[in-house]
Amino acid sequence: MPNQIAPNLLSWASEIDPGTIEQAARTARLRFVSGHVALMPDAHIGIGATVGSVIPTEGAIIPAAVGVDIGCGMVATETTLTAADLPDTLAALMPMVEHRIPAGVGKGHADPSMDRTLSELGLPHTDLNPRQAKKVSEQFGTLGSGNHFVEVCLDERDRVWTVLHSGSRGIGNQLATMHIVDAKKLMKKQAIGLEDPDLAYLIQSTPEFTAYIEDMLWAQRYAMASRARMDKVLINALFRVVGKGQRVRTINCHHNFTQQETHNSKELWITRKGAIKADTGDEGVIPGSMGTQSYIVRGLGNPDSYNSCSHGAGRRMSRSRAKRELSAKSLTEAMRGRTWNAERAAALVDEHPEAYKSIDQVMEDQKDLVEIQHTLHQIFNYKG
Repeated sequence: MPNQIAPNLLSWASEIDPGTIEQAARTARLRFVSGHVALMPDAHIGIGATVGSVIPTEGAIIPAAVGVDIGCGMVATETTLTAADLPDTLAALMPMVEHRIPAGVGKGHADPSMDRTLSELGLPHTDLNPRQAKKVSEQFGTLGSGNHFVEVCLDERDRVWTVLHSGSRGIGNQLATMHIVDAKKLMKKQAIGLEDPDLAYLIQSTPEFTAYIEDMLWAQRYAMASRARMDKVLINALFRVVGKGQRVRTINCHHNFTQQETHNSKELWITRKGAIKADTGDEGVIPGSMGTQSYIVRGLGNPDSYNSCSHGAGRRMSRSRAKRELSAKSLTEAMRGRTWNAERAAALVDEHPEAYKSIDQVMEDQKDLVEIQHTLHQIFNYKG
């Protein structure tokens, strides 16, 4: 159940630091925020707006609240395979995934078979230069870096699932950054003072707002289609390694996005920054961290959260702090029994499970937001 932790601020988080509350409160004080800001159990400090927050606005949008990885989200596929169908190790899958789903900052690939999909997505509002157009093509169907990942998991029935986390890659970042900068310039031009410059906003019906919305919606489509492409590649590789298998169902959902919804009889923009839509019956994917479990959930449609829930475990430590305080040795211990990028342990310390909140506690905190359908345990992890 939520707690009122500040004026116009509800929180589902049993673990939350004062800085996160202060940041969210700054957002809640904006004059165009219509209703309370909802903090999910995984809430933590972000740039401008809090990661793990749901922000209802009327007549305006904060580009930095959507964030620079527009449309980032999860895709999970249930298969007909069970643990008994798998080989003793999935080591043969790793080089196939590494080759077919490039990962890392700026990484891309050439695949003419994607041209039709990209054509169907159309073009963003912003005219892309040749370098950006190349980036759109080469980075489609690639993972990215940071906390983006590919996993193979078993649920409580020993049924095999694939899980993947990715967003709109370099082009989404560039479009978002451009609009954030433009919003800040507008604030300065109009002499509008803000508690945090990253809360710069765009007013509905202005040319700047329209341009941002069109670019954002395009980037969301790009991200969702890119995840679908990688999911297909991953499933095909898994079935090739195993020698059989079929899809049962796929769940593909954003957790960095905004859209118009009706709440309290008002037409609002609901911005979910590190949160997924969890209306009644909505299916979602909530990942833990490396070495912990993930969840397939069904939304309960809680109006206090604007029909939303957490997008993951949420960081407890910054990346720099995790690198200072945690070790490759303890990460390797946490990942025992899994096929993963063990040779890169030192580079992945910032993704250590101890750098994140307890996913068990996060799920306990949001029992009134979602119900758990399946609990997934990793057996294969490929990290960006």
